[in-house]
Amino acid sequence: MIRKLSILVLLLAALAPAFAMDAAQSEAKQVIALQNGEKLYVFKDGLMAKESKFGRVVHLSKGEVVQTADGKSITTTGNEVARLYVLLNKGHQN
Repeated sequence: MIRKLSILVLLLAALAPAFAMDAAQSEAKQVIALQNGEKLYVFKDGLMAKESKFGRVVHLSKGEVVQTADGKSITTTGNEVARLYVLLNKGHQN
């Protein structure tokens, strides 16, 4: 009984980050894979935010040109650091 309970707790703990990532992806109109494993989130209002390959929010400079995984160039608009930070950390409060 204790073994089954501990397995259940471990499974639920493993699924928690998946729900937080889903919040960011569902809020964004488009998520574009960038070179070096980064992601560019394009929100419905046209503003953008960037996530590093480690899952942290990265600052975007105005008009920064980023390279997609397939080699295309995108000029960024906006710097939605706080917005993406809240979405990625949704459900991770202590």
